[in-house]
Amino acid sequence: MSAGTNYMREYEKWLSQKNLDSGSRLLLEGIKNDETAIKEWFHAPLEFGTAGLRGIMRPGINSMNVYTVRHATQGIANLIKQEKLESRGVVIAYDSRNNSKNFASEAADVLAANGIKVYLFDDIRPTPELSFAIRHLRCAAGINITASHNPKEYNGYKAYWEDGAQLPPDHAKTVSEAINRTDIFNGVLSCGGEKTDKITIIGKEIDEAYLAEVEAQSVRPDAVKQAGDDFKIIYTPLHGAGYKLIPEILRRRGVKNLLTVPQQMEINGDFPTVKFPNPEFKEVFELGIEIAREKDCSLLIGTDPDADRVGVVVRTDTGGFVTLSGNQVGALLLDYIIISRKETNRLKPNACAIKTIVTTDLADRICEFNGVAVTNVLTGFKFIGEKIKLWEETGEFDYIFGFEESYGYLPGTYARDKDAVAAAMLIVEMAAYCKQQHKTLFEALQDLYKKYGYSAETGQNIEFPGVDGIEKMQKLMDGLRENSPAQLGGYDVSFFRDYKTGKIKNIKTGAVTDTGLPESDVLYFELENSSKVIIRPSGTEPKIKIYYLINAPGEEAAGLQINALKSAMAELLR
Repeated sequence: MSAGTNYMREYEKWLSQKNLDSGSRLLLEGIKNDETAIKEWFHAPLEFGTAGLRGIMRPGINSMNVYTVRHATQGIANLIKQEKLESRGVVIAYDSRNNSKNFASEAADVLAANGIKVYLFDDIRPTPELSFAIRHLRCAAGINITASHNPKEYNGYKAYWEDGAQLPPDHAKTVSEAINRTDIFNGVLSCGGEKTDKITIIGKEIDEAYLAEVEAQSVRPDAVKQAGDDFKIIYTPLHGAGYKLIPEILRRRGVKNLLTVPQQMEINGDFPTVKFPNPEFKEVFELGIEIAREKDCSLLIGTDPDADRVGVVVRTDTGGFVTLSGNQVGALLLDYIIISRKETNRLKPNACAIKTIVTTDLADRICEFNGVAVTNVLTGFKFIGEKIKLWEETGEFDYIFGFEESYGYLPGTYARDKDAVAAAMLIVEMAAYCKQQHKTLFEALQDLYKKYGYSAETGQNIEFPGVDGIEKMQKLMDGLRENSPAQLGGYDVSFFRDYKTGKIKNIKTGAVTDTGLPESDVLYFELENSSKVIIRPSGTEPKIKIYYLINAPGEEAAGLQINALKSAMAELLR
């Protein structure tokens, strides 16, 4: 179905369905005189891509509901049957969001009705455990019902392939085409909740296997014990799936003083204590910071509802609390892993780290200084997973760590998606090691800048709401692509990379080379002072993301440069 769907016809089709559930019917009848709402809910289906689906929970083809979940799952079933992988099965997990458990059950019923074996988790689980379980059980695919850190109104559907990474583009295209060929009501098979031997419930046995792999990623196994009994941290799962396994892994690693935020340990898809369940925002740590002040704690860790991303708040040298960025935490972990491996003779000559093209250049400097290779990939953890898979096959590099600026980290190859459980363990271990050196993580970060040079990064989101939002975004990107600026914020542009065409242009010489990466709608401006401005549309939300990677001697100079570049971008995007 194309973006030109007749929304009124689709609306009437839904209302005419005899088996439409009463809740959906009531909501649809409630908008019968609201053409704007009808258009918003029915103008086009949610687009199934490598990131799966994500949308507001409500009736309609442009939304997350049992019908769109069944529809997408039929597309997955068609792909699995096409590949003749029915007997290998599919693992299904879900997070704490409203309707997640129901959507997971609906997906299981569709797969079972298509003759496909299903492994369904018995309760909410972290996303990385799903990625692990696919590989552990040797399944053909995996499905996770989650909308990550989005507001409570949203839910989503992530699809994974046999390597534990999200669907590659060719498979996502196959699923999308299958969905488009299938009627959302009459073309979908389902068991309808009837008992079937195709569905197996899994739980604790997978937890134990997963936690064993996570524990194996420790680089200083005795660090927590050596930090002493007074070493303490605060953890919050933000009402989500990290509530169980993260406290468990920290206890197994020796943490005796683990404090949690009681109100946020409650599993609740309404996320009642936060506006957005997003650990990159300091506001979600307000309750935890109160506890930190009371208990004299200098480290707080929080995870998003599906526990694949982790945020960190630390006490500064003046006694206040600041949020560390994803880039800062990633750089700290990368340095910690490299130095620890060096000291224990576990850093191989072909060691390599992976980061995305929008992630801090500080990582490159850390790797260069320590003789470690670094590979840049497109935004999205699936591209990190692809490299891990390739290196396992070729032996070219020994993977030691992968991360992206959006608070995602993976220290091992047991999973192929970002893992907040393993990251939380390593962050705590790293903090314990710093404590032995009479330093906090905040002080360790300052030392990192002194050793490798200062680095600053910030982001900017420009939202495009409404039914024509996607069209506006594409028009803006095309305009910048056709008329790329020669100067930004008073700095000449040295190189212009267009990842959609796969070309890098040297502005001074006019020479053109290849990016060496797959096609992606990303524009990348490298300035004469080596700072970068990168622009791309979000893959899951109607907004354009701008990344500023700043090369400056210190915080004040970086701030001035960021302000100049943001002003320049505001002019360009008016």
